[in-house]
Amino acid sequence: MMNIDVHVREVGLRDGLQMTSTFMPTADKLAWIAAEFAAGVREIEVTSFVPPRLIPQFGDAEEVVRGAMALPGLNVVALIPNLKGAERGFALGVPKLDYVVSVSRTHNLRNVRREREASMEDFARIVAARDAAGLKGRVTLASGLSTALGCSYEGRIAVDEVRRCAAELAAMGADEIMIADTLGYATPTQVREVFKAVLAETGSIPVAAHFHDTRGTGLANVAAALDCGIRHFDASLGGLGGCPHAPGASGNIVMEDLVFLLEGMGLKTGVDLTRLLAVREIPARALGAGALSGALARAGLPTGFVPA
Repeated sequence: MMNIDVHVREVGLRDGLQMTSTFMPTADKLAWIAAEFAAGVREIEVTSFVPPRLIPQFGDAEEVVRGAMALPGLNVVALIPNLKGAERGFALGVPKLDYVVSVSRTHNLRNVRREREASMEDFARIVAARDAAGLKGRVTLASGLSTALGCSYEGRIAVDEVRRCAAELAAMGADEIMIADTLGYATPTQVREVFKAVLAETGSIPVAAHFHDTRGTGLANVAAALDCGIRHFDASLGGLGGCPHAPGASGNIVMEDLVFLLEGMGLKTGVDLTRLLAVREIPARALGAGALSGALARAGLPTGFVPA
């Protein structure tokens, strides 16, 4: 396999679909996963183990996971809201589970109905449960810090709050830490400040970035994170996404635009842009073409463009 300079993770099937009232048929979800995998994306967050009564879109979580795990070489990720969700993931053999805590205390209460400290303690229980089941080394536990760069309830979040949360998660046994600009508040200067503070606490633990483009700064923030040494980024096909408990949060950065930026900078992603653009047809059929955005899809690849 070719060397990869920057790893991109598709989150549209979870972060994107959680915001849509239209149920995307399971067959279409699996077709999307297969097509994006064929385009070169090697890590996809395919679903969430939240109760279907809360988000009916994920009522087919087990079926989607099983279908995705049938693709050799795909790193399948599922979101877990709590220990019960983690146990569902353990039972299915999901190789990577993603647990999210909001740095903003108000957002954490709105999102999962408990204090931030209680969420942190739950992550420690999840790590202990995984290890007790003999799954350490087989199941990766990633922990995301949402609203790390701003909150619609609390405004700017102190850098020291983000740093301390990241340090606690690292000490609890997180295998990866993801820093999220859930509201798209951040600017490159703020990104550099926050990521440098987090990296000082996490040692060899990989740190990923999750940016939204609510205010048009998403790709500029990617460039700033690259300057800090970040080499793992979340994005969503067609910019699908948002947060139901974060007023004003629009979609994630567009996967196609992210890959174009990185490849144009000479950074190999392993993704074929032409094939990736074609994948858009699948969610467009299920959700409507108007649900998708993206500058590259609108303008096309530049004449003579040579990927890394």
